[in-house]
Amino acid sequence: MSKMLFSQTKPLLHKVAIGLLALLSFFCALPTSVSAQNSNGKIEITQNDYSNQSVEMADVFRQDGKIYVVVVVILTLLFGIFVYLFWLEKRLTKLEKDMPESNMNR
Repeated sequence: MSKMLFSQTKPLLHKVAIGLLALLSFFCALPTSVSAQNSNGKIEITQNDYSNQSVEMADVFRQDGKIYVVVVVILTLLFGIFVYLFWLEKRLTKLEKDMPESNMNR
Protein backbone atom coordinates (compact mmCIF):
# COMPACT_ATOMS: atom_id res chain seq x y z
CA MET A 1 0.00 0.00 0.00
CA SER A 2 2.74 2.48 0.93
CA LYS A 3 4.67 1.65 -2.24
CA MET A 4 1.61 2.52 -4.35
CA LEU A 5 1.06 5.75 -2.40
CA PHE A 6 4.70 6.74 -2.86
CA SER A 7 4.57 6.03 -6.58
CA GLN A 8 1.53 8.28 -6.92
CA THR A 9 2.98 11.21 -4.96
CA LYS A 10 6.45 11.05 -6.47
CA PRO A 11 5.42 12.37 -9.92
CA LEU A 12 3.47 15.22 -8.31
CA LEU A 13 6.38 16.25 -6.10
CA HIS A 14 8.77 15.96 -9.01
CA LYS A 15 6.61 18.15 -11.24
CA VAL A 16 6.03 20.72 -8.51
CA ALA A 17 9.78 20.88 -7.89
CA ILE A 18 10.43 21.36 -11.60
CA GLY A 19 7.78 24.08 -11.72
CA LEU A 20 9.31 25.89 -8.75
CA LEU A 21 12.78 25.64 -10.27
CA ALA A 22 11.46 27.08 -13.52
CA LEU A 23 9.80 29.91 -11.63
CA LEU A 24 12.97 30.61 -9.66
CA SER A 25 15.10 30.63 -12.80
CA PHE A 26 12.63 33.01 -14.45
CA PHE A 27 12.91 35.49 -11.59
CA CYS A 28 16.70 35.15 -11.49
CA ALA A 29 16.87 35.91 -15.21
CA LEU A 30 15.04 39.22 -14.80
CA PRO A 31 17.31 42.26 -14.69
CA THR A 32 17.75 43.31 -11.08
CA SER A 33 18.14 47.04 -11.54
CA VAL A 34 19.07 49.65 -14.07
CA SER A 35 21.06 52.62 -12.89
CA ALA A 36 23.57 55.15 -14.10
CA GLN A 37 27.12 53.86 -14.29
CA ASN A 38 30.41 55.63 -14.82
CA SER A 39 32.85 54.89 -17.65
CA ASN A 40 34.35 51.93 -15.74
CA GLY A 41 30.97 50.23 -15.60
CA LYS A 42 30.72 50.68 -11.84
CA ILE A 43 28.13 52.59 -9.85
CA GLU A 44 29.57 55.42 -7.84
CA ILE A 45 28.74 55.43 -4.13
CA THR A 46 28.28 58.82 -2.51
CA GLN A 47 27.77 59.94 1.08
CA ASN A 48 24.02 60.25 0.37
CA ASP A 49 23.87 56.51 -0.25
CA TYR A 50 25.03 55.81 3.30
CA SER A 51 22.55 58.19 4.94
CA ASN A 52 19.48 57.07 2.95
CA GLN A 53 17.09 55.37 5.39
CA SER A 54 13.95 55.16 3.25
CA VAL A 55 12.82 53.56 0.05
CA GLU A 56 11.02 56.27 -1.89
CA MET A 57 9.27 53.96 -4.36
CA ALA A 58 7.76 51.82 -1.58
CA ASP A 59 6.67 54.93 0.32
CA VAL A 60 4.96 56.34 -2.77
CA PHE A 61 3.24 53.01 -3.47
CA ARG A 62 1.98 52.87 0.11
CA GLN A 63 0.76 56.48 0.02
CA ASP A 64 -1.12 55.99 -3.26
CA GLY A 65 -2.48 52.59 -2.24
CA LYS A 66 -0.77 50.97 -5.22
CA ILE A 67 1.19 48.54 -3.05
CA TYR A 68 -2.01 46.53 -2.70
CA VAL A 69 -2.32 46.35 -6.48
CA VAL A 70 1.23 44.99 -6.70
CA VAL A 71 0.51 42.39 -4.01
CA VAL A 72 -2.75 41.31 -5.66
CA VAL A 73 -1.07 40.95 -9.08
CA ILE A 74 1.76 38.84 -7.64
CA LEU A 75 -0.64 36.64 -5.67
CA THR A 76 -2.87 36.22 -8.73
CA LEU A 77 0.09 35.13 -10.85
CA LEU A 78 1.29 32.64 -8.24
CA PHE A 79 -2.24 31.27 -7.79
CA GLY A 80 -2.59 30.86 -11.56
CA ILE A 81 0.72 29.02 -11.80
CA PHE A 82 -0.24 26.61 -9.02
CA VAL A 83 -3.70 25.99 -10.47
CA TYR A 84 -2.09 25.24 -13.84
CA LEU A 85 0.42 22.85 -12.25
CA PHE A 86 -2.30 20.94 -10.42
CA TRP A 87 -4.49 20.81 -13.55
CA LEU A 88 -1.55 19.51 -15.55
CA GLU A 89 -0.76 16.89 -12.91
CA LYS A 90 -4.37 15.71 -12.89
CA ARG A 91 -4.39 15.43 -16.67
CA LEU A 92 -1.08 13.57 -16.77
CA THR A 93 -2.26 11.15 -14.09
CA LYS A 94 -5.36 10.41 -16.15
CA LEU A 95 -3.21 9.80 -19.25
CA GLU A 96 -0.89 7.50 -17.28
CA LYS A 97 -3.85 5.46 -16.06
CA ASP A 98 -5.27 5.17 -19.60
CA MET A 99 -1.93 4.07 -21.05
CA PRO A 100 -1.53 0.28 -21.43
CA GLU A 101 0.90 -1.41 -19.06
CA SER A 102 3.13 -2.62 -21.94
CA ASN A 103 3.91 0.98 -23.02
CA MET A 104 4.94 2.01 -19.51
CA ASN A 105 7.89 -0.41 -19.36
CA ARG A 106 9.66 1.02 -22.41
